[in-house]
Amino acid sequence: MSTSKTKTTHFGFKTVAEDDKAGMVHGVFTNVASKYDIMNDVMSVGIHRVWKDAMMDWLAPRNGQRLLDVAGGTGDISFRFLDRAPEGSAVVLDMTESMLVEGRKRADAANKADRLDWVVGDAMALPFEDNSFDRYTISFGIRNVTRIADALSEAYRVLKPGGRLMVLEFSQLPNDGMQKLYDLYSFNVIPRMGKVIANDADSYQYLVESIRKFPDQETFAQMIRQAGFENVKYRNLSMGIAALHSGWKI
Repeated sequence: MSTSKTKTTHFGFKTVAEDDKAGMVHGVFTNVASKYDIMNDVMSVGIHRVWKDAMMDWLAPRNGQRLLDVAGGTGDISFRFLDRAPEGSAVVLDMTESMLVEGRKRADAANKADRLDWVVGDAMALPFEDNSFDRYTISFGIRNVTRIADALSEAYRVLKPGGRLMVLEFSQLPNDGMQKLYDLYSFNVIPRMGKVIANDADSYQYLVESIRKFPDQETFAQMIRQAGFENVKYRNLSMGIAALHSGWKI
């Protein structure tokens, strides 16, 4: 008899069955899909656009490269990648169809349709062959995965030798006082803004809680190493409110 239903994980600060988390996360992003870009502005006070540009600066896309952008949502990362590598290609994968629908509506999607594919799928069981991609990105998505280690292993599997993983995620401030101030803002302001903007305080409450449950920078770097990646490094953004992690499949 399978014991998978007895295994638990976190959904924000709640403890839930592992088998239930994906559906719950799916519900959150189905609810916020039409307000996703506004949501990112609320969560990051608008700075997420600067962070994503910094991600591209470090990733340094090149023509001919094939990108897999997991939890790619409305296409922000893939659009930036293809702007910098006009002869590259990208696949946006997301578990939530409504997020991909929003991405396809954007003008950038129409302009890049011949180089861009949209796929519904699970980060823990990617529907791609081994050694298929030159670059793998995931932006503000990995903290929502039920088993992060499985997602990192899948990233390693689908990357070609010499391929690169890059993760952009909310992280932890190094100073306790600064962290407490940021937590006050996060827990008291963001859910209320979610109620006003999207009529959905609960989804925003989960998103704030999920940030606090995510491992700190060094712990997450070690998880990437354990998945097989080498030359793993990270860079703090905005003093650690977010962080970029990079690793290579050698």
